[in-house]
Amino acid sequence: MTKETKVNAAILIIGNEILSGRTQDTNTSTLATWLNSIGVKVGEVRVIPDVEETIISTLNHLRNIYNYVFTTGGIGPTHDDITAESVSKAFGLKYEVHQEAYKILEAYYKPGEFNKGRQKMVWMPANANLILNPTSGAPGFNVENVYCLPGVPSILKSMLGGLKNDIVGGDPIISKTISLRTVESEIADSLTKVQNENKDVEIGSYPFFQAGKLGVSIVLRSENQSKIDECNSKILQFVNEKNIEIVER
Repeated sequence: MTKETKVNAAILIIGNEILSGRTQDTNTSTLATWLNSIGVKVGEVRVIPDVEETIISTLNHLRNIYNYVFTTGGIGPTHDDITAESVSKAFGLKYEVHQEAYKILEAYYKPGEFNKGRQKMVWMPANANLILNPTSGAPGFNVENVYCLPGVPSILKSMLGGLKNDIVGGDPIISKTISLRTVESEIADSLTKVQNENKDVEIGSYPFFQAGKLGVSIVLRSENQSKIDECNSKILQFVNEKNIEIVER
């Protein structure tokens, strides 16, 4: 892929615990921030249950329309960790013991600790590539454009560095934030005008509450710094005309 190529990804969060609200998802933010930094734009995020048919159908859909798909969750040692087997079926691959993963975990655990439950973590699609885990030993894996990572946020984050050379992105996505002491209705028309004149810049407005006062953060996102600068100038122009206070956040 060249630097001019638009590269995108989908994130697939797998786990009943996310849908029930028992566990808060922070992996989306971690993955999206990292992907943006290497020039991969996240186009879609889905959260689905630990249901084989749902995992297979969703994965097959996403992997055919995105350059990359990242899954999180469901590759641990318990009965409801069914992601690896579901990925095997999605690709029509044999689900088997990955010999390299077996050796890694056999060496990682003390004698007698590498029990049957933990051995479940070395079952993967045939010929899967390993994603090494510097935190807890158990590797993730990838098949073609699908990358399967654990659901534990600290472990997932520690594994991203090992993927940097595998993921080919475009130009890094640049962002700039302008925080204003105002409300969205006061700037809506002016901001819409700037957006209409700059279709190649993504402009978002996000209300916030700070020090007992309302405010709005305007976020500009693009691969092109000059486009960001142009939009920034136009926004600052109407901000000055309206005497709106710019605040630090």
